[in-house]
Amino acid sequence: MTSPRTRWIGLVVISVAVALIIVDSTIVNVAIPSIVDELALTSTQVQWVQESYTLVFAALLLVFGTLADRFGRRRMLLIGITIFALSSVVAALAPTGEALIASRVVQGVGGAMILPTTLSIINSTFRGRDRGIAFAVWGSTIGGMAAVGPLLGGWLTTDFSWRWAFGINVPLGVLVVIGALLFVLESRAEHPVKVDLVGAALSVVASASLVFGLIEGRSYGWWVARPDLAFGDWAWPFAISPIPIAFAVSAAGIAGFIAWGLHRQRIGRSTMLDFSLFRIPSFRNGNIAALLVSLGEFGIILSLPLWLQNVLGYDALQTGWVIVALAAGSFVASGAAGSTSGRIAPVWVVRAGIGSEIIGLLLIAWVISVDTPWWQIVIGLFVYGFGVGLATAQLTGVILVDVPVSRSGQASGTQSTSRQVGSALGIAVLGTVLFSSLGTEMDSRLGDLPDAEREQVVSLVVDSAGSAIPALDAQSPEAADAAREAFSDATRWSALAAAGFLAVGLLATLSLGSGRAARDDEPDTLESADRPA
Repeated sequence: MTSPRTRWIGLVVISVAVALIIVDSTIVNVAIPSIVDELALTSTQVQWVQESYTLVFAALLLVFGTLADRFGRRRMLLIGITIFALSSVVAALAPTGEALIASRVVQGVGGAMILPTTLSIINSTFRGRDRGIAFAVWGSTIGGMAAVGPLLGGWLTTDFSWRWAFGINVPLGVLVVIGALLFVLESRAEHPVKVDLVGAALSVVASASLVFGLIEGRSYGWWVARPDLAFGDWAWPFAISPIPIAFAVSAAGIAGFIAWGLHRQRIGRSTMLDFSLFRIPSFRNGNIAALLVSLGEFGIILSLPLWLQNVLGYDALQTGWVIVALAAGSFVASGAAGSTSGRIAPVWVVRAGIGSEIIGLLLIAWVISVDTPWWQIVIGLFVYGFGVGLATAQLTGVILVDVPVSRSGQASGTQSTSRQVGSALGIAVLGTVLFSSLGTEMDSRLGDLPDAEREQVVSLVVDSAGSAIPALDAQSPEAADAAREAFSDATRWSALAAAGFLAVGLLATLSLGSGRAARDDEPDTLESADRPA
């Protein structure tokens, strides 16, 4: 049993642990253009720098949620923070794009250990109205640290190097480890289950092949293989592209995952996904809404830093000041959401948040041009961030409100997986929208150029994720202007696509009903199913 004071200090510690993930993500977004310049990343590699982390993160959340219940939640948190910090050192020293992507994969492993564990700790430690407040504090801390991330990353990238943007994770990780050892009580499930390794493998295959197809489709050909398609020295021997094959593998993996899980459940064995949880309406409908919302929620952050630096000419620190408007809106909204706990049904807060996100994205899409003043983007980002804060602070509580504490680890992992799968798909889809639109828009604007020259300029801009635009000024000002206009239009299309996904997510929340504000009838103690170690 923890004292109330220790319990709330522990909440701050685990919130900062999650904020470590958020800071890393926002720093990477701001630093991407500098990374592209130094490591000569292609546009596809830019997507993979983000996607490799998110994909591994999503694929392993269920595994580590279950392992945390079995071996100890605080222990899993400490291991995850250690892995995350050490892989950040490798990322900071990466000599090539491939090495950076590999380090991001390992960071994804550490992040997958951290997130479901923190949610499970909150769910097993707090009861009644305190639980709603705890989730709001968790979200507010994330919002505050998210505000620090763009500025910290912009400052480090501008005055030092993008490599320090990864190195900063080490001292933060040390602080979290010390705080967790002092203020977070160890807990685990009374009757832990074994990990379903086959189910885990099927989920990884399904998600990895789907994201691979979405990202690489424009490079390999969506249906017919590109004539020069090769993997190293091995030339692709088939007329059909690898992409439809990847989609088929993903579909088979999803079907196999469901069939295998239902089979193990029928014979009384543990499964990666507890399908019986989906009999709980709030859990089932909440996960569907979370996945759809996450498809559009952060995709714009892939394109905006590239657009701000390569089209408007901002440096990384100036970009950080613009992006911080999103985090400021999120921080304000998360605090406001906490004050509504017990008075307004959380599902209505979620709906208001998603609506604000859509309005913010539409504002951004409306004002984007080659000479947009910074304050117009800031207004849209603040409104968008305000919506993110409202939705994030309450959607987790809506999903977990009726879940028994003894199954909180797997339930937390499941809802986190839904959101991360949505985020992974969002990055893949919106990144493809951005770069495909960029190529199409540039091709139409450079119609007066000879075919060979036009293809060369388009490939240069698209493959460099826009970082070649400033250099084009010295060679062909007309082509540079066309590239800026095309990148602005492509960023607008990406914002509109994100708004479309969010609109579908908003419709999905209509199936959630009014929901309950909290489980007030529960005692403020740990249940026997979640005993301290």
